[in-house]
Amino acid sequence: MRPKLWSTSYYVLAGGFAVLFLFPLVWTGYASVAPAGATRQQDGYGLGNYAGLLEYDAGLGRYLWNSTYVSVLTVAFTLALAVLGGYAFARFTFRGKDTLFIVTLAILMVPYSTLLIPLYSMLGDLGLRNSLTGLALVLTLYQLPFAVFMMRISFEAVPKEIEESAMCDGAGTFGVLTRIMLFAVWPGLVTVGLFSFLAAWNDFIAPLILVSEADKAVLPVAIANLRQQSMGAVDFGATQAGVVVMALPCLVLFALLQRHYVRGFMSGAIKG
Repeated sequence: MRPKLWSTSYYVLAGGFAVLFLFPLVWTGYASVAPAGATRQQDGYGLGNYAGLLEYDAGLGRYLWNSTYVSVLTVAFTLALAVLGGYAFARFTFRGKDTLFIVTLAILMVPYSTLLIPLYSMLGDLGLRNSLTGLALVLTLYQLPFAVFMMRISFEAVPKEIEESAMCDGAGTFGVLTRIMLFAVWPGLVTVGLFSFLAAWNDFIAPLILVSEADKAVLPVAIANLRQQSMGAVDFGATQAGVVVMALPCLVLFALLQRHYVRGFMSGAIKG
C-alpha cells in the first residue's frame, strides 16, 4: 500500500509542477492572439500582433537571422574550444593542470555585467564592435567554463582502453579524438550545445551594450524596443507575440534533444 501511495504522490507533485511551469507559456500564447486595447489585435482572436511584429522596423526576419547567426556561431565556438579543452584536462597530465582548471571555473564567479565594458573596449581595438561575430565571441567566453567542465567529465567517463586500442591500430591523438571520442561523448556535446544556444538566443544585456546598430539587433533587443509605442503606452500584445516567437525554437530543440540532454548530465556520474 505504501509504494502505491508514494507513486500517487509523486505523480500528483510532478503534475502540479508541470502545470506551474507551463501556465506562463500557455498564458503568453493566449495573450498573443487575444483581443486587447492598444494592440494590433483589438477585435476578436487572430494574428494581428504577429503581423505587427513581422513588420516592425527592419522586419522580424532580419532579427531572427541575427539571433540565429549569433546563436549558431556561439555554439560552434563553444563546442570547438570546449572539446579541445575538456579532452586535454581529462586525458593529459601537465604542470598546473588543476590550478588552470580551477581558474577556468572561477570565471563563473565574476558577474557577467562587469566584464562587458572591458570587452566593449577590447572589441573596439579588434574592429569587432557592432559586430555579430564579436558578440558571439563574448557569449562564448562566458559559456566556456561550464562547457569545459561538462566535456571533461564526459571524456573521463569513457574507458581509456578504447583510446589505447585505437592508438595500437595506428591512430594519432587527434584521430582518436575526432573519429572515436566525439561519438562516445555525443550526449555531452548535445548538452553543451543546447546550453550555449539557449544562453545566446535569450541573452539581452550583451547585445544591448555591444551592438548599437538597429539592423544588427537580435530578437530580445528588438522585442524590448517594440514594447514602447507613442505616448509611452506598452504594446503588450506585440510583446507576448515576440515572447512566443522567442520561446518556440527553444521548446522545439529541448523536446528533440531531451534524451541526449539527460544522458549528457548523467555521463559523468559513473566513470567507466
